Formats: sequence, C-alpha cells, structure tokens
Amino acid sequence: MFDLERSRRVPDDKRELFKEPFGSLITENDLKKINGRLITVGDVVSLTVSRQGITPHVSVYDGMTERREVTEFGDLVKNDGRKIDTVINPAGTITVELVNAVRNALSGAEKKTIRVIGEEDLATLPCILLSPIGTNVIYGWPGKGMMLIVTNEDIKKRAERLLNEMEELP
Repeated sequence: MFDLERSRRVPDDKRELFKEPFGSLITENDLKKINGRLITVGDVVSLTVSRQGITPHVSVYDGMTERREVTEFGDLVKNDGRKIDTVINPAGTITVELVNAVRNALSGAEKKTIRVIGEEDLATLPCILLSPIGTNVIYGWPGKGMMLIVTNEDIKKRAERLLNEMEELP
C-alpha cells in the first residue's frame, strides 16, 4: 500500500526513473473520444482540453510550461469563475498539501482546479494513485505532446513503485 501521508522528494540519483512516460501519446482529435472521469495535469494540456469544450473533473496547473510563464489557462479558469485551490509544491516533490488537494478534488462531484505554486510535474502520480480505476489522466510530455493514461491496477502499481523511490521528507 502506498503512503501519501508524508511529503516526498525525488533523489538526484533517481531522476531518470521519472522521465519514462506513462500511457499513450494522443492528439487534440482524440480528446473528443474520451469518456468518463478526466484529470488534466499541466497548463498546455488543461488549456488544450478546455478549448475543445471539455471541462475536466480535476485540472492541475502551475502557470509555467518548459520553465516559461503561461497565463492563458489561469486566465481562462478565473474568467469561468471556477473555484481554484492553491497549494505549494516545490520542484521535484510531492507535498502532503498537493496530495490532500487532489484527494479533496476527487472526492466530490464538483469540478475543481488546483493551482500549484512551484511545480506540478509530479502531480500525475497522486492523481493516478487516488483516482478510481478507469479514470483518464492526461499530462504533457514536453516537446512531444499529450499523454493519456487510463488508470488500472498495473498503472497504479507502476506509480506506487515510483513513489516508493522518492525519499520521505520530515
């Protein structure tokens, strides 16, 4: 069983493990074919999905893409009047604060947006681990495009193995 009750950080000597993609590369045209619960992680992905007229159950963003500020998705969310939960999550970490925000967002029927101060790249792991089987998780793969994961036991086990490679923080 995985433990998400303590903040964790990727050790420098294990960074390569976290660069392997999960899921399948998809295009914008594939978005309309997605059925069921949807989570997006990343500004460009969340914006792309929203521009297709799809509002994910949960969106996680940090206002950055490839270390450049991106404000379009944040502006869209504000203009739509969506409730935004803001959490702090430094680069290379998964904080308890982020985990709790994902858990809370998934627990209700209301669509939620989580804004991360820091970096949201590793948010895909708690999204996979906390979501029900069959949930669609889309995240950005820098320089490649969008990746789609449909959660199942194998994907959850892989995410758990990665989580266990991280060092617990005090």
